[in-house]
Amino acid sequence: MRQWRQRMDNDLADFISEPAERRKLLTQVYQEARLARLPPELVLALIHVESGFDTQAVSSAGAVGLMQIMPFWIKELGLPMDDLTNPNRNLRYGCTILAHYLAVEQGDFTRALARYNGSLGKTWYPERVLRTWRDHWR
Repeated sequence: MRQWRQRMDNDLADFISEPAERRKLLTQVYQEARLARLPPELVLALIHVESGFDTQAVSSAGAVGLMQIMPFWIKELGLPMDDLTNPNRNLRYGCTILAHYLAVEQGDFTRALARYNGSLGKTWYPERVLRTWRDHWR
């Protein structure tokens, strides 16, 4: 993990200036992605696209935090007191949701990402995340 974190650190510095914050977030991303059997670089690309690494981000649709989780997921996966702006909680939810959609779509990243975004049948969102993954996080 240490080598991976060092490789990702420079690119993350464009979003998070504080080295300790970067290390902490990269550790969390790596752990949650591995727990969900996802490529951690894909999770970074999704966060890059969804929130630009802003833990407090809220979309016009009401999605919250790093991975832009819709609050209805709390009833499905968590506890009423879960705070989606907490990076640990947000990453756990986001990685769990993406892993579920990846299983449903039998490993098809394009379809899983479209489901994650609520745009199944369209490719603009998955293409954006996959391009970000390829261009920034590999």
